[in-house]
Amino acid sequence: MIRKVIKWTGALLLVLLLGVGAFAWHTWNFKPVNINLFFGRAFLQFALESPELLSNLRVLEPMGFNGHNAHLDDASMEAGARMFEQMREARGILVSYEDEDLDDPDRMSKRVMLSFLDLLLEGERFRFHNYPVNQLFGVQNGFPSFMESTHQVHSVEDAEHYVSRLSEVGRKFDQVLEGLHHRESLGIAPPQFVLTKVLEEMRGFVETPARENILMVSLVEKMDEADLPDEAQQRLVLAARAQIEETVYPAYDRLIDYFVALDDKVSENHGIWALPDGDQVYDLAVRLFTTTDYTPDFIHTFGLSEVERIQGEILAILAAEGRDVGAGFTAAIAEMASNPDFYYSDSSEGREQILADYTAMIEEITAGLDPYFDVTAEAPVEVQRIPEFREKTAPGAYYQPPAMDGSRPGVFYANLYDLEATPRYSMRTLAYHEAVPGHHFQLAIAQQQEDLPFFRRIIPATAYTEGWALYAERIAWELGFQDDPYDNIGRLQAELFRAVRLVVDTGIHDQRWSRERAIGYMVDNTGMAESDVVAEIERYFVMPGQALAYKIGMTKILELRGMAQERLGERFDMREFHNVVLTNGALPLTLLEILVTDWVEEKLADRT
Repeated sequence: MIRKVIKWTGALLLVLLLGVGAFAWHTWNFKPVNINLFFGRAFLQFALESPELLSNLRVLEPMGFNGHNAHLDDASMEAGARMFEQMREARGILVSYEDEDLDDPDRMSKRVMLSFLDLLLEGERFRFHNYPVNQLFGVQNGFPSFMESTHQVHSVEDAEHYVSRLSEVGRKFDQVLEGLHHRESLGIAPPQFVLTKVLEEMRGFVETPARENILMVSLVEKMDEADLPDEAQQRLVLAARAQIEETVYPAYDRLIDYFVALDDKVSENHGIWALPDGDQVYDLAVRLFTTTDYTPDFIHTFGLSEVERIQGEILAILAAEGRDVGAGFTAAIAEMASNPDFYYSDSSEGREQILADYTAMIEEITAGLDPYFDVTAEAPVEVQRIPEFREKTAPGAYYQPPAMDGSRPGVFYANLYDLEATPRYSMRTLAYHEAVPGHHFQLAIAQQQEDLPFFRRIIPATAYTEGWALYAERIAWELGFQDDPYDNIGRLQAELFRAVRLVVDTGIHDQRWSRERAIGYMVDNTGMAESDVVAEIERYFVMPGQALAYKIGMTKILELRGMAQERLGERFDMREFHNVVLTNGALPLTLLEILVTDWVEEKLADRT
């Protein structure tokens, strides 16, 4: 694994840190002699600004570097300005490598990096059009989740680093507060419901005794698992408790005070359109998250047509099962969902059984992928419950990739707050989406690609990654893992859910729908539990455009597969197609289309 990690990026790091001399100095300070050294340097320059990212990736630890694990990111406005300056500098160097001097893989890597840099730099003027504290992924819930899920403890030094990070919470939160005040001066404030929910969450956090706080519980569990000496554990528990009570809780209190005051000024729940230049912000968000030039109007109309199509397929299955569908989709799906046989007991035993069943589903499909794949994910995946302190406002599920050094598996986190949101017929589809052959499968395979520049093995391309995961749900059905009619309804409901997202996201941010209208539309057209719907709609308010990526990405992958099948006929090979899609890292959809088209042309040329 170490050999994979150090290729290009790791090799550059070793040159810079161990191989001091003119070459190392020139590589770090001037244009590198080849584009792959530039890719490695550019990634390192960005990553070294984020100790939290480095802890997540764990690319330095195998080489003996772990000091970053004692620190939190710099969240100041100055750090944000430096990041954009770094991007401008990187772009200038990137375009200086002439295409004719590059081979095809390097030329594609150049295009990938350039596409991301251009979109991000275009968005620099909107860098404050976001909500750093929100109910879904704000700093206030992101920090404890990061410490619980990402900060590893294998030694006394690791535990000391954990305590050191607790000591930096005040600095980081004050930097966030500075940015919040600046946003307020620009007329940028979150919807009112965000204030209500983050205040409830933060108050609950600080009212928890330090010894029961997830930060303390997590540290104690990590030290126990690492079998650290008792004396060290006792010392570090006392140090951690002091930091929680004297640094962490006061930092949260300052955020609470700010949002209490802001709550008196904010009374509406508006989409991004209500902010200064909000329409322009949304247009850019649509392009960033879909990597297409689709307009909000086009996406809204496409979403409406897909909702109608998928609902028709679901009603046909229900009718074939002898159910009454005469009253239409909403009534039919509600009647089906009311069957108690579809739910687990609302108990600790029921929740444990859900996790066990998810694991069994993943193991089953992993053993049956051969007809469609000849590449597999080497890293393991686990199923865990979303931490209880944040599950009330968290999405139904999410995925965390494995560490690059193999020290942490991929994790599929399942929300078990409301078991009515987890009917049995939806579970297979969710497991396939989050784990195999969805997110875990795709992201772990990307990490394995030794020949790709490091940034292409980890870079996010939402339309690709989420499009693949939704496409993976369909693959599982094609392979026969959802033969039960109700499991198939679960699959179709998941696709319907993503089609509805196209309607409500554009509705909220482009057509100026209210929160209540969006909730009502999603409840009526998905059959989802209302608790899930509320969490989803409120997610779209704070992440404009992100929800469009799933269905747009899946549609493009299916479109490219259909094109390849039509042009290649009997020469089409599903496993080869999936290799093209999976072994090039996450790509903008425009560049994925180029790769698939080139593969088709090469196979056609081979025939002649």
